[in-house]
Amino acid sequence: MYLSKVHISPGKSCNAYELHRALWQLFPGRPDDSRSFLFRVESHSRHSGAQILLQSEYEPSTGARDARCLASKPVDYRFSAGQQLRFRLRCNPVKAVKDERRGMVTRNGTEYVRSLRVPLIHDEQQQQWLEKKLQQAGAQLLVADVVQEAPLYFRKSSEKRSGKIQPVLFEGALQVTEPEPFYRAIIDGIGPAKSFGMGLLSLASV
Repeated sequence: MYLSKVHISPGKSCNAYELHRALWQLFPGRPDDSRSFLFRVESHSRHSGAQILLQSEYEPSTGARDARCLASKPVDYRFSAGQQLRFRLRCNPVKAVKDERRGMVTRNGTEYVRSLRVPLIHDEQQQQWLEKKLQQAGAQLLVADVVQEAPLYFRKSSEKRSGKIQPVLFEGALQVTEPEPFYRAIIDGIGPAKSFGMGLLSLASV
C-alpha cells in the first residue's frame, strides 16, 4: 500500500464527483480496474484547489492534468491484538429505512421492500454507529471526538444527477481485537460514500 499527498486543481476540487475522477488520472492504464484507493480532503480552497491524503494499492503517477502527487511512500500495516492506536476518520454515518414508495426488490428468491439510506444526525447515534463498524472491523472504540461538518454536495452532469452527503469527522483512540479483519477494514475503508472521500481510517501510535 501507498500513502500519498495529492493536489487537485481548483477546477476539479469543488465538485466531489469531479474530484474523484481527477484522482483516477494518477493511475493511468487501468481503465477496467475497480477503485483501489481511499482518500480524504485535508484542506480546500476555491482559489488554490484541494490537498488530499490518498491511500492506494498501486503507487500513483507523479502528475496528471488535474491531479499532482506531491509525495508518496510505501506503508506496511502490521497489527497485533491489544494494540492501541490513535485514529482519524471522515465518514458518512447512515441507517437503512424501508421505503414502500420505492417498490420491491428480490434477493435469493425473496421479495423485500426497498430501503433508503438516511443520515444519523445526533452525536450519540453517530458514535454508536462508529462503535458497531469498528467492532465488525476487529477493533474496540476507546474514545472519540465527534466533529460535525458541512454537507458535501455533488453533481454528475452526464446523468443530470445530484446529491448530498453529510460527513462526520471522528478523532480518537481504538484497540485492535482481531488483526486480520482490522487489516482488511483499513484496505476496504469504513462505511459508505468512499467515492466521495469517506472511509479512510488514518492511524498513529498512542
